[in-house]
Amino acid sequence: MRHPPHSPHLRHVFRLVLATVLATVGITVAPVVTASGSAPVCTVEYTTTSQWDGGFQGSVTLTNLGSSVSSWSLGFDLPGDRKVTQGWNARWSQSGRTVTAANETWNGTLATGASVSAGFLASGAGTGSAPGTFTLNGTPCGGDPGPGPTDPPDPTDPPDGPPVLKVSGNKLVDETGATRRMLGVNRSGGEFMCVQGHGIFDGPVDDASVQAIADWNANTVRIPLNEECWLGLDNIDPRYAGDNYINAVKDLVQRVKDHGMTPMVELHWTWGQYTGNSAGCSDVHASCQKPMPDAQYTPAFWSSVASTFKDEPTVVFDLFNEPYPDRATPTIGQAWTCWRDGGTCPGIGYEVAGMQDLVDAVRATGAGNLILAGGLAYSNDLGRWLQHKPNDPAGNLAAAWHVYNFNVCANEDCWNSTLAPVAAEVPLVAGEIGENTCSHGFADRVMRWFDDRGLSYLGWTWNTWDCSSGPALISNYDGTPTPYGIGLRDHLRALDN
Repeated sequence: MRHPPHSPHLRHVFRLVLATVLATVGITVAPVVTASGSAPVCTVEYTTTSQWDGGFQGSVTLTNLGSSVSSWSLGFDLPGDRKVTQGWNARWSQSGRTVTAANETWNGTLATGASVSAGFLASGAGTGSAPGTFTLNGTPCGGDPGPGPTDPPDPTDPPDGPPVLKVSGNKLVDETGATRRMLGVNRSGGEFMCVQGHGIFDGPVDDASVQAIADWNANTVRIPLNEECWLGLDNIDPRYAGDNYINAVKDLVQRVKDHGMTPMVELHWTWGQYTGNSAGCSDVHASCQKPMPDAQYTPAFWSSVASTFKDEPTVVFDLFNEPYPDRATPTIGQAWTCWRDGGTCPGIGYEVAGMQDLVDAVRATGAGNLILAGGLAYSNDLGRWLQHKPNDPAGNLAAAWHVYNFNVCANEDCWNSTLAPVAAEVPLVAGEIGENTCSHGFADRVMRWFDDRGLSYLGWTWNTWDCSSGPALISNYDGTPTPYGIGLRDHLRALDN
């Protein structure tokens, strides 16, 4: 799907940054309130998530227990010689040992009981006790309020985790063999914000915003990614590239899992210059949707992603957003061959990585995670998917499909003739459904057709855009639906999934 415009900020130099393997360490939680006898102002969960030689990654989750505020500033001291070097979801600064995390423009409002999370990288050792004192907008906190209605949920009783999904015939099943469907939303931003120099995600991805998705009765969140940002190429602002980008994605994946939902990581924008029919941009960099993945970087991307998540089998891999080699090649047969085998494809000026190359890259790491592969015509055409299905030694490959009201295959006759045969052989997942009408009549039809056949679907997108920018499900990250989003929200809440 296309995205709202942002001003690009690119530097045209290539370099691969080697990822640093981080060791996970324990979590320290510090409940923070006002002085003894006063009403609580806030609670703060301080977490050291990873450490390495000479540095660590941390995060804070602030819950406002006082009156609603339109801006917030969280202060605390880091002991020893620890120094914050980078951060996200807040404006970070440090004077001596005192660290300040102030709100961004988009997450300043914090209602009573609302939470916001922010993360940071720091130099110095990450182990040891949490900071002893926190302040919210200059008001010191301290002590323990004891149990009460404002306490956070009992960490010993978290939501059920997401299932490990496997292909069984034409169904997705969990560890017990029970049939499962993936039903949820897309969370756009990770594919375009970093390459345009604006950040990593578009809007908040804190615990409260993920909880809002779960409140719709969603069980899956698709997370689009950018290969240049993940690999840390030199044209990307270092603040949003390499380890910083990877760790932010890992944090979001974990939050999705913590709320019992399946994370689906998906490659959206890739390197490679294409200026032919239906080109989204003339840029060689990963700044728009390209017709096919590139052989230069995409296999390395999937090798890295699969290595990162191979020990988390609940994470699903969607290989490539919306292939369209059919717009470049002279014949549909050549397009499907290009799709599967890659190499030198007519009309595409860079060497292509085919779907078989990407399946091989994932499986070579030992990852057995469920893989999705979309077809031609921006994943709207599955006409020859079965004939060109890549070989998966793990037997855990499903078909992905996208549909909007303006696509060619956007009616029940087409779905019956082209989708039903695929769905009879392999699991079928509609990774994106939507419409540009600011209503939900078309999406309702898609969901009914998929419900009747026990298939999976995800709405595009959990972002606060307007109708002129693309189908947006929400007008606020607290889950307030748009007129279009009301259709998906009410439908998911009516299902027993």
